[in-house]
Amino acid sequence: MNTTSTAERILSEDVLKHVYKCEQNGRRPTLESIAGVLQVSANEASQLISNMAAHNLLKLDNGDFHLTADGTNYAVQVIRAHRLWERYLADETGFHESEWHDRAERAEHTLSPAEVDALAARLGHPTHDPHGDPIPSASGEFVPHGGQPLSALEEGQIARIVHLEDEPPVVYAQLVAEGLYPGLEILLKEKSVERLRFVAGGEEQVLAPMLARNVTVVPLEAATVSTPYERLSTLKIGQTARVVSLSPACRGPERRRFMDLGILPGTVIKAEMVSPSGDPTAYLIRQSLIGLRREQADNIFIKRNFEESR
Repeated sequence: MNTTSTAERILSEDVLKHVYKCEQNGRRPTLESIAGVLQVSANEASQLISNMAAHNLLKLDNGDFHLTADGTNYAVQVIRAHRLWERYLADETGFHESEWHDRAERAEHTLSPAEVDALAARLGHPTHDPHGDPIPSASGEFVPHGGQPLSALEEGQIARIVHLEDEPPVVYAQLVAEGLYPGLEILLKEKSVERLRFVAGGEEQVLAPMLARNVTVVPLEAATVSTPYERLSTLKIGQTARVVSLSPACRGPERRRFMDLGILPGTVIKAEMVSPSGDPTAYLIRQSLIGLRREQADNIFIKRNFEESR
C-alpha cells in the first residue's frame, strides 16, 4: 500500500483493525466510531477512508464500510504482529502486563512480515496471546478458544478461564488485580444480578456481572478438573512439600529465575524460617536456602504429604 506518510499508514492500519474487530463481533463500524478510535475529526476520518477505498482495502456501500479481501488479509497480519509481540513481552521480558497492550500497539506498525515470522518461530509458533486471544498464522488461520462469558455459567459449574478481555484497560487491570489469568480453573458458587461468587486458585472471589462478561471460560467435566493444589505461601515453618507446577501467571525473567533455582515439578521444598517482618520466607531448595516473598511463593503450586503417597 502506497501512503503519503508513515503516520497515514499507521492510521490506516488502525482503521483496518477496528473494522475487522467490528465485523468479527457483529458490530457495525461507523465514521464516528472510526474517528473516535483514531482520535481525529470526522472529516479527517472520511478522507482516510476514501484513500483506503481507492487502494482496495475498504469497500464503501451506502455509508457502510466493509473490508475487501486485501483489507482483511492486511488487518489479520497487523493483529498477528500485535498478539505475537504481547506473547513476547509476557514470556521473555520483565514488562508488567499493564504495559503489554500499549507496547504492542506501537510494535505492530514497525515489524516487517519477515520479522513477524521470525518472532513466531522464536516463540515456538504460539496459538494464543497472554490474554487468550488467538494468534493468526502467517496464512491467516487461527485456533478459537471456544469459550463463553463467565456470567453464562450456572451455579455449581466448573470451568477454565481461556481469555481475559484487555480493553478497556481499567477493567482488565481490575481482573488482573483479582489474580485471574488464562488457564485458571474456577468453581461458580453463587450467581445473582448483583454478583458472581466463585472459587479460583483456592480463594473465594466476587465479581460484578459486568466485569464477569470480560472473562471467557470453557466449562469442564468433573473428570477433567486438575487435582486441587496449594500455594507455597501456605506452607508453615518446618513443613515440606513437593512442587507441582508454576502458575501460568508467572512469566518472563521471574519464571526463568525459578527454573534456574531448580524450582521444577517434583522438587522438594521445606519452609525453614521467616524474616522478623513476616516476609520474605527462607525455603530449603536443593540444599540451598532461598528467600522468596509471599507474592513469589504464591506462583509456586505444591502438594503436601507426598511421602505417604509413595
